[in-house]
Amino acid sequence: MIQATTQVRETSVPKRRSVGSVLISTTSYSEMVALCQRWAQERRDGRNVQTHYVCVTSAHGVILADDDAVFASYINTADAATPDGMPVVWALRSFGEKQQQRVYGPTLMHHLCEASAQHGMRIFLYGSREETLQTLRANLTGRFPGLQIAGSYSPPFRPLTAEEDAHICQTIRASDTDILFVGLSTPKQEKWMYEHRHSFPGTTMIGVGAAFDFHAGTTRQAPLWIQNNGLEWLFRLLMEPARLWRRYLLITPRFLPLWFGQLLRNRAKPS
Repeated sequence: MIQATTQVRETSVPKRRSVGSVLISTTSYSEMVALCQRWAQERRDGRNVQTHYVCVTSAHGVILADDDAVFASYINTADAATPDGMPVVWALRSFGEKQQQRVYGPTLMHHLCEASAQHGMRIFLYGSREETLQTLRANLTGRFPGLQIAGSYSPPFRPLTAEEDAHICQTIRASDTDILFVGLSTPKQEKWMYEHRHSFPGTTMIGVGAAFDFHAGTTRQAPLWIQNNGLEWLFRLLMEPARLWRRYLLITPRFLPLWFGQLLRNRAKPS
């Protein structure tokens, strides 16, 4: 149970700024953690029956959304969509959000697990392989003593049947979880959260991409200096070329002309 002494400041949903076809939240780690704490407290107080969800959106996600209005709606319907990659951060800065920082899925998950351990919030892990989840659970409880993991589920590599989906939804509701981490990768996780946006009253869903593999240690994470210089795509491509070559060689490079085209249009608008 969330500690009675926890003081959760009132945090409004962060404002959003268009990047291509999607609305990206101009937010920070501290703001997102405070927001999730507020939603969890409201759920425990019986004041929150809404299912919230948060997307973490990289240049890859922006391009997918530009190609697919349905996918764009998944992101734009979310309560927040954080700037997950440095190119998106640089675009926001060029559009006037000078202080914008990256709000990266794996790091956001780290901060939220830390806050959950401190304040009694319960988490649930949805995604990845069963063996990865076992290692992830052990790593998280070892790193954050007191963390309450309400459950985990490794979905099959196929669409769930209606019966399977109903069963796991009931399991998640019964687990009394505050934060549901969804690690299915883009665009699967955004679609899943959108389709379940009314399924878990009071719970906050957060799509965290490859965070499960990073925190379990099954996939190597790029060093911080590589992340900060916008070269994580190259590192991940070298680590997993067969799986990621299409994303990083054919899709993500299209972000640059989209960004500069929008920048030119913004500058051409009358002041």
